[in-house]
Amino acid sequence: MIEVLFKGERKDIYENPQEFPFKVGDYVIVEAEKGEDLGIINQIGSRLIRKKEGSEIRNIIRKPSRKDLERLCSNRRKELEAFKVCRKKIAEHELDMKLVGVEYQFDGLKITFYFTAEQRVDFRELVKELAGIYKVRIELRQIGVRDEAKRIGGYGTCGRKLCCTTFLKEFEPITTQCAKEQNLPLNPQKLSGLCGRLLCCLMYEREFYKAQTDRLPRVGSRYKMPEGEAQVVELDVFKELVTVSFSEEKKEIFHINDLKKYELIPVKEEEEKEE
Repeated sequence: MIEVLFKGERKDIYENPQEFPFKVGDYVIVEAEKGEDLGIINQIGSRLIRKKEGSEIRNIIRKPSRKDLERLCSNRRKELEAFKVCRKKIAEHELDMKLVGVEYQFDGLKITFYFTAEQRVDFRELVKELAGIYKVRIELRQIGVRDEAKRIGGYGTCGRKLCCTTFLKEFEPITTQCAKEQNLPLNPQKLSGLCGRLLCCLMYEREFYKAQTDRLPRVGSRYKMPEGEAQVVELDVFKELVTVSFSEEKKEIFHINDLKKYELIPVKEEEEKEE
């Protein structure tokens, strides 16, 4: 089983019945719905069958020749021109949609136009006009804003490439509860990615924060120490440091392992209810 990556981070899984010796990063020509397509090997392994369980799996046809790769470059140039043409036609038809990308099938028998829109769009006339221009099968596919960011790419506020374009395989539903569990301020501007939706890292980092929360004391809990009672006022989940306050003027920082030798004062039922 081989996962193949196409333009715009589109992926699909194929069988290799002829047992070509592939490695990750190789170009490969595969069966398409009607014709052939060309992509890059992304993953190899029998466990990939779980992703395609219950659905049709097409075959890998061959390794591409030099001529095939030249055709791929030619298709990329045609896609740029088709993007300009389609965007112009969208304006002429006054359609409320945003063109995101264009993808030529390797054999040139199909062109897919990806777009985003707030609502459903009647693009039947646009499809007819594009089919008349290119004389091939035309598909207009509506995608979400997260898929748009994945296709276009970019850099997040962390300074790294977007997670969806590098290592994330699938999108998961994300809620503000993830931010609450990580003690983050519920500020939409700081919690949103380039796509305008909640940051993907809120979900895949969630388990780490949950595990650290179980190890660290809660903010507001108190300890008995030789200097007197101290209240937890701040936590560093990465370095596992706990800041405790004896008074407004006096604060100290402890590693969680050093705090274990001090007695944690049980929270009274009245205080738990107030929280």
